[in-house]
Amino acid sequence: MYTLEISNKFKQDSKRYQHDKAAQQAVKTVLDLLVSGEPLPAKYKEHPLIGNYAGHLECHGKPYLLLVYRCDQARKTILLYRLGSHAELFG
Repeated sequence: MYTLEISNKFKQDSKRYQHDKAAQQAVKTVLDLLVSGEPLPAKYKEHPLIGNYAGHLECHGKPYLLLVYRCDQARKTILLYRLGSHAELFG
């Protein structure tokens, strides 16, 4: 079982989706899987990032919604770093 740490950027990003119930449910589903320590199903397209986000992972909660996070297995924590579209995060 992992614990979540939430960055300030993630908190700011989350506010953009506070009225999008489908996005909220998708994020909750992904977080439940991550916290349980289970691998994400292939439909979430989890993959490592490079460049400025090296060391982080990204997955798709919805086709338009990306979750960027870092998993620390030694401390059993997951840092939620960013949430948004490709354009918002990488554009």
